[in-house]
Amino acid sequence: MNIRRLFVAMTMLIIPSVAIADNENVSTFTLDNGMQAVVIEDHRAPVVTHMVWYKVGAADEAPGKSGIAHFLEHLLFKGTDKMAAGEFSQIVAANGGSENAFTNQDYTGYFQRIAADRLPLMMELEADRMQGLKLTEAEVLPERDVIIEERNSRTESNPGALFSEHRTALMFDNHPYGIPVIGWMHEIAQLSREDALEFYKTYYAPNNAILIVAGDVEPDHVKELAQKYYGPLTPSTAIPERIRPIEPPHRAAVRTIFEDPRVRQPYVIRNYAATNRKAGDQKEAAALTMFVELFGGSGVTSFMGQRMQLDKKVSINQAAFYEGVSYDPHSLGIYAVPAPGVGLTALEAELDATIDAFLQEGVDVDHLARLKTQIAASEIYALDDQSGLARRYGEALTAGLTIADVQGWADALQAVTPDDIMNAARNVLNNKASVTGWLVADKESAK
Repeated sequence: MNIRRLFVAMTMLIIPSVAIADNENVSTFTLDNGMQAVVIEDHRAPVVTHMVWYKVGAADEAPGKSGIAHFLEHLLFKGTDKMAAGEFSQIVAANGGSENAFTNQDYTGYFQRIAADRLPLMMELEADRMQGLKLTEAEVLPERDVIIEERNSRTESNPGALFSEHRTALMFDNHPYGIPVIGWMHEIAQLSREDALEFYKTYYAPNNAILIVAGDVEPDHVKELAQKYYGPLTPSTAIPERIRPIEPPHRAAVRTIFEDPRVRQPYVIRNYAATNRKAGDQKEAAALTMFVELFGGSGVTSFMGQRMQLDKKVSINQAAFYEGVSYDPHSLGIYAVPAPGVGLTALEAELDATIDAFLQEGVDVDHLARLKTQIAASEIYALDDQSGLARRYGEALTAGLTIADVQGWADALQAVTPDDIMNAARNVLNNKASVTGWLVADKESAK
């Protein structure tokens, strides 16, 4: 089992985070109704990625309504006055395109990847369901059952997923990041048609949305199409200000042991409270990103890999991850999987010793130089991922960052110094602001 895959969605890896090499290929405009748009030109193939991102996610839900953002994402594929339920997806497929949607703590997004000459059709369809959604009880209740089954299959049947929810709830005492995106089972079961429509009417409006178009397009043509299809939509005057509960200071380390007889591979994981990337000031986040890569990235070439897996032989897998792109401060984490015959007590002790060793020895400047070279190369590789470029802008903008922040991220990483990394590491590696967890089949088997 590859434990690292469990955390790939959380990991702030260097390569997906670099800014594109040619900022002149990115332009932006805002419609009169407040809808922001970003255009990323890529004329190498007659293909376009069309995305609409809403600045609302699971962390914006009302108390007791966990899962409503994700539920509404599902329901948006139902009908409107112009389309029957399921017709949206049928039209996309009939035109040779692919589509999907996703919900995060900070955003909800919808996208299609299709031939460039079908972009007007995609805008027409997406604009229609931004404010024209029609829901019946006959559509809503079965879809709620689908989500309940999704939670059963992805979470309830997966000890690692349950453990992740448990740890996250401990990490965030007061902030809604502690609530799972899919929602708590008992609250999902109570979600109603009225709940979905209220959430939809509150947050789905052009002035709470970001249009991102990447591919074989001209900015002026995209603007013309956006004005035609999105421009007539009415902006909302009642979108709530995005103010969430603030996480209080953590004053004591938290420890938890999660037992589940289905566990086949135990491991140790620790999360620390950490800052996020901030608009106009990404220096500390860049330093933390570099720290994560030096300390726990790239397998056995990392500081953790060299010491724990190769030298001490106490682990078979280890890594660090950082949740840097988020609207509010999030977390940084490390984990390790024990080698055969190594208990979690010994593994955690060596994990602590490895952290201490890094703080004492400091940054390997040669490793840092190699890492910066890899970042420069990855700027070129990133240009090949049209959807990835579009997604990077959507994630950043819905997290409160700016286009300038996205385009300046690679430079921010290149500017990081060894002192920046060590200062950031010492600041974040605070056990009083941490949650350490063991995932085990039973306590005795893991000692």
